[in-house]
Amino acid sequence: MSGPVGVAHGASYVLQGFSMWRRRPGLMLLGMVPALIVLVLVTAALVALLLTVGDLVAWLTPFADDWGGVRTLLRVGLALLLVGGAVLLASVTFTGLTLAIGDPFYERIWRETERMIGGEVPEGGVGFWRSLRDAGGLMLAGVGMALVLAVIGFLPLVGAVVGAVLGFVVSARLLAGELVSRPLESRGLDRAARQEVLAGHGSSVLGLGLATQAFFLVPFGAVAVMPAAVVGSTMLVREILDGRDGGVVRHTGAVTGE
Repeated sequence: MSGPVGVAHGASYVLQGFSMWRRRPGLMLLGMVPALIVLVLVTAALVALLLTVGDLVAWLTPFADDWGGVRTLLRVGLALLLVGGAVLLASVTFTGLTLAIGDPFYERIWRETERMIGGEVPEGGVGFWRSLRDAGGLMLAGVGMALVLAVIGFLPLVGAVVGAVLGFVVSARLLAGELVSRPLESRGLDRAARQEVLAGHGSSVLGLGLATQAFFLVPFGAVAVMPAAVVGSTMLVREILDGRDGGVVRHTGAVTGE
């Protein structure tokens, strides 16, 4: 699927992922623990930034001390860019760190999803150190993206809006890529092989990320959505793989028990 239909199709998997609460509520509850830990850490870092951003901006712009009203405008704008970039970085970092810290829990969730769908359950896993490396990669990508959005933010009139929308979409794509990589890596697929499998399904993968990212905008939504996103991404990957192999897609009935 491609275009808006593919995006909606991918997004629907996040909602389907919540159906696992009916089958394995204890397992899903465990999946919220790593997200809650990371949320506390990330929130503490953001609060610390908010409390010190005024002093930080003043330290970065000593040349503007005598600029009067222009100084205030410059420093307020820079403070907004710093906070916005930090929020963007926190969003990307949250996913990577949560998946790294919670790898044992999330591995159990996607394996349980694989069993419910049916067929062979892969024996491989990502592992803590690989998850930590992926988290580092996401953090670097987030830093680069924050810098790009900071430049876009200086565009007159439309900069803030374009930057916010672009940041949301790019973050969603990075998030989805991290989610779908796990059930694919467990099958021994390297980066090139994963890209080949996902070719033609970019809209669905993006839809999965957009729906997951949307929950991040709701208080504690990130904590609630992570286990469901792991389930949904596993279901989406199985649909793609079954389609390639000519298999029958069984994801809905298998997970929901319908």
